[in-house]
Amino acid sequence: MVSAVFHSPGEASANATPAAPLAKPLPQRPRAPREPLDLSALLARMLPPVLGLALLIGLWALLTFKGGPIPTPAATWDSAVQLFSDPFYRKGPNDVGIGWNVLNSLQRVALGFGLAAAVGIPLGFVIGRFEFASRMVSPLISLLKPVSPLAWLPIGLLVFKSADPAAIWTIFICSIWPMVVNTAVGVQRVPQDYLNVARVLKLSEWKLLTRILFPSVLPYMLTGVRLSVGTAWLVIVAAEMLTGGVGIGFWVWDEWNNLNVQHIIVAIFVIGIVGLLLETALVTLAKRFTFED
Repeated sequence: MVSAVFHSPGEASANATPAAPLAKPLPQRPRAPREPLDLSALLARMLPPVLGLALLIGLWALLTFKGGPIPTPAATWDSAVQLFSDPFYRKGPNDVGIGWNVLNSLQRVALGFGLAAAVGIPLGFVIGRFEFASRMVSPLISLLKPVSPLAWLPIGLLVFKSADPAAIWTIFICSIWPMVVNTAVGVQRVPQDYLNVARVLKLSEWKLLTRILFPSVLPYMLTGVRLSVGTAWLVIVAAEMLTGGVGIGFWVWDEWNNLNVQHIIVAIFVIGIVGLLLETALVTLAKRFTFED
């Protein structure tokens, strides 16, 4: 016997599976409002250096108002405009624009500094890691570090028989000490707990260097690099005055022989600006890898 069950329309509609609702669009994340430019903070940062530069130029103009051997700011500015209107001219092997002189000096600094980094940073790790090496090398560093960099220039001329490698040698010998000392100090200040963990995990010396020592020592190492670059840029000017060739130091000396004081003052500002840019770049890099507690 077959029985049929009849449902009312109301019951059928009640038992029916409800249709899935339409997917709603995902709400868009509201954009963070842009912070308004803080003009007062910007003014507080920019005003002091501008005032300092204005004070320097004002004193300079006051001291040269009645004439004398030092040119006025206006005369120096006119010479600077003339120099930088064509900074990369070439009229002979030693008669080139100020731009080429700066680039040649930077090239010598880069070569000497690069060699010093390749030797000084690994040496600093060895001195900081091994007490025997520290006792052996530290007296030599204390003996040689106070020697004036220009005292090494005749040794370079004697060995290399050429002015250019002698200047690079001088940059090398004056740049190596800050990197050695700062890197060694950084290694010696690595917390002992880190080394104990490495000993428990039985890390190899290479893994200890790359995973523990190097990240911890990096801020110290970058400080040494920053000091070395500043010293190298100071020394190259004096070295080029003695060795000659194309470079900002030789250019200053050549302008002195021509009694062109305006160009000498322009060169002083150029040397300062380039040094400031190098310093600023390395300070920014050091802050990037420095983590404060």
